[in-house]
Amino acid sequence: MSTVGLFGGSFNPPHLGHLICAQEAAEQLDLDHVVLIPLHTPTHRELPGDPGPAARLALCEAAVDGNPRMTASAIEVERGGATYSIDTVRSWRELNSEDEVTLIVGNDAAAGFSSWREPAELLELARLAVVSREGEPHLLVSEELSAGFPGSDVVGVTMTRVDISSSLVRERVAAGLPIDYFVPAAVAESIAAEGWYR
Repeated sequence: MSTVGLFGGSFNPPHLGHLICAQEAAEQLDLDHVVLIPLHTPTHRELPGDPGPAARLALCEAAVDGNPRMTASAIEVERGGATYSIDTVRSWRELNSEDEVTLIVGNDAAAGFSSWREPAELLELARLAVVSREGEPHLLVSEELSAGFPGSDVVGVTMTRVDISSSLVRERVAAGLPIDYFVPAAVAESIAAEGWYR
């Protein structure tokens, strides 16, 4: 049996903030490993400069390469279409029935959790880890969710504030500025080699 953290997102592109978030969740929750899961198609927004789901998956694989505690999964990319967390968690549990699953989400996303597709069932299938940067009120969000979904397992994770975003990385690439130290070296090399985000 493994304790697994599922960390979904657009990862357009993945950056060091994503990896720090995954690392902190693994450490604070004693997870065996964390899986980055790039979505195929977002449900409510466009992805600026999107090189495509296969490219974002390749960037996630490059980002975690060599880290024994992190992997990337094609589970949403291969499914195709709009992505919902409940579908991903169900699929994961069908394929890995022995895993104890923790769904890792950001504080902002967790604040709107009640409007997600089938939130009550999602909390029956997985523990929810609400990640906040230092200074954000993740405990309030966790407490509200626990009160709104009695019996659910909702925990908080705190990470060091890292003001790096995917949009910042894309803007720097488009402006011809270096992205070293914003993303893992392998991600920067892939972006440069493929000409993404220019």
